[in-house]
Amino acid sequence: MTISTAVLGDYWPGIQLYYPPVKYAPSLGIYEDLPAASQRFQKHARQTRAHTLLFDLEDGCRQKALSRDLLRQELPGLERDDLTVAVRINPFRTEEYEKDLQMVRDLADHIDVVMLAKAGEAYGAAEIRDLSAWLAGVNGRIAIQPIIEHPKSLKIAPDLMAYSTVKHVVFGIHDFSKAMGIQITPRNWTEELKFFLNQIIFEARIAGKGVIGGVEVLIGEATMPDTFLEPHDIRRWLDLHGDEESRVVFRHACEEAAMGLTGKQVIHPSHIHLCKVAYTPSPTAVKRSVAILKAAVEADALLGGAIKFEGEMLDPPMFGKALQVLLRAHALRALGEEDTRFALTVLELLPAQVIRENWPYGAIL
Repeated sequence: MTISTAVLGDYWPGIQLYYPPVKYAPSLGIYEDLPAASQRFQKHARQTRAHTLLFDLEDGCRQKALSRDLLRQELPGLERDDLTVAVRINPFRTEEYEKDLQMVRDLADHIDVVMLAKAGEAYGAAEIRDLSAWLAGVNGRIAIQPIIEHPKSLKIAPDLMAYSTVKHVVFGIHDFSKAMGIQITPRNWTEELKFFLNQIIFEARIAGKGVIGGVEVLIGEATMPDTFLEPHDIRRWLDLHGDEESRVVFRHACEEAAMGLTGKQVIHPSHIHLCKVAYTPSPTAVKRSVAILKAAVEADALLGGAIKFEGEMLDPPMFGKALQVLLRAHALRALGEEDTRFALTVLELLPAQVIRENWPYGAIL
């Protein structure tokens, strides 16, 4: 069997930077005008290191009409080679929703993802059905990311995930906790909402979809350099230069990554690299996984058998986890060409069912 990169699926949302199209200026006590917002866009949006630029037209946006004007002006000129553009639109069938859709129609060639706020709360999964049908007539490649912000949405999560336009769902922790009457804290929300996050992850894994994690509200003063990629470098920076806020954000991102989440939303540029390194396998982790898989292939143990590797006894489930490290790195645009070819070579040795067990996010075999 010859395996193509299609089996790996699309790139993941990764680190999604909430970008306010038109922003309030506290120092001036007024909102930006279009020229000022455009100047900020040129300086910051075009230079972002995030995987996804997320333009919020819902709760975080007061000047909605002006924000849509800005996106119409700026998105056609935005280079998107390694960048995903997402737009968070207003709840289904509201007045602002209809205006957002008109903007999406105008910019259909420049938008990759429509993120639906309050998904399913008013009309159930029919919201995704109707939005999917509408997008098919505008640009069929645009995906939908429903935001689960209410227990009603969680209850119908499998229905929201049933559509091919949905590849990832978002856990809207702040609206969800408000709807549940749960008082979450910036430092411990991952523990306080663990039960509900686990439910979403469970349903998403069955459906072969990804889950995008919660937004952090702690903003410190420290920013980790982009050159730090290895765990020991990150730990050293956090110990010597990091502040309490960065340590908390990094810990939360590591917890989410360990649970298999496919993305995380951030509200401040200092969070981008911090969460990137938490979510993305390090070069050392990739190298070790390649070595494990090579040893398994050499011993003909990939589908059955066990090997001793660096003092550990490893069998097929462990080989599958090593493969997942490589595929996760690829999904987050961090796997080199040689390692990608090697991963595809390993996939060629596996039955289709085993591939689906290890990686449900790609093409159906």
